[in-house]
Amino acid sequence: MVKNNILKDFRAFIERGNAIDMAVGIIVGSVMTGVVNSLVKDVIMPPIGLLIGGVDFSQLFIVLGGGQPGEHYATIEAAQAAGATTMNIGLFMNSVVSFLITMFAVFLLVRFVAKMRSKQPVTTRACPYCKTSISKAACKCPNCCSDVTPEEVAAVEESDLKKSIKGLKKIADGQLSKVSKIVKKTNK
Repeated sequence: MVKNNILKDFRAFIERGNAIDMAVGIIVGSVMTGVVNSLVKDVIMPPIGLLIGGVDFSQLFIVLGGGQPGEHYATIEAAQAAGATTMNIGLFMNSVVSFLITMFAVFLLVRFVAKMRSKQPVTTRACPYCKTSISKAACKCPNCCSDVTPEEVAAVEESDLKKSIKGLKKIADGQLSKVSKIVKKTNK
């Protein structure tokens, strides 16, 4: 009995939007970081740098102080090895592009999950007198005791994914019946 309650509570926790959003964030953050960083560093930034004039964004930096006076450093590593303090603008730009790509991937994943969920009907409404939230089926407001007209609650709508699968199944069934008719005619 206790196990069933725990399993029901766990299932309810998983089905809540917050748990799914949290899981998406953890998965995207841990699994896609390397892929997104490589995409930005190795695929997106080189053509942008080439268009701007051969700039390697990962080595775009400003020396703020320290190091050898009047010295020009070719890389961030060389400047830092000489004791210079650098502002690494290029690395920051790479991080911003990585962030935008990651957020777009999360957006697409959340959008896909939202389309898979069934659309639950709205079951509450505002009382026309006291403006508190009441059930649509209520005929009397529990807060101000005013008589209200009950409203009908709509049925649960199927998810877009289920609708699409049913449509594809109808098409496939129609095509299979046509194929079976052709096979029967050719076997005669």
